[in-house]
Amino acid sequence: MSDTNEILRDPELIRQKLNHDTARIRWSALQQPQQQELVIRVSADLDLIDVGCQFTLDNHDRVRAWLEQAQLQKVDEAQSQTWQAQDRELWAVVVAPWVLVQEPKPASN
Repeated sequence: MSDTNEILRDPELIRQKLNHDTARIRWSALQQPQQQELVIRVSADLDLIDVGCQFTLDNHDRVRAWLEQAQLQKVDEAQSQTWQAQDRELWAVVVAPWVLVQEPKPASN
């Protein structure tokens, strides 16, 4: 088995890779994928890495449940404009062809 196939099947290796690939990015840098409707907003009550892992594992049932519960949503034009006006910084991870984004959680005191 090749290293790539091993990574694609091992949830822990997927989590490690996604954690490494996750970064903060300004919304303005995501305009091209947004124009292609490839940006998905992840609810603050979900873990961005967990969501990316389920996408990578093609866990259709879990992803569908999140969609039905509105915990995952394609970024609409109104949200895009708001983030653009705020020059919003988001957490993002690419799970091709999708870009998953999440607003940073507020700092706790």
